[in-house]
Amino acid sequence: MMLAETTGNIHIGLAFGGAAIGIGIATAGGVIAMSRNPSMFGKILTFMFVGMALAEGWAVIAWLVVK
Repeated sequence: MMLAETTGNIHIGLAFGGAAIGIGIATAGGVIAMSRNPSMFGKILTFMFVGMALAEGWAVIAWLVVK
């Protein structure tokens, strides 16, 4: 019983760790794109937030499936 709980928690940690990496990559890409073309700030920021929300959303779905 304890092993099953530990394994489930490890999977949740990996899911949220992957989401955090994805959000970091999205943020870095957005900052690089904005520094290259500042006039596209609004569009880049919008797409960056959508990507970050999707990454976090998939982590929450993985959490709900594992729990």
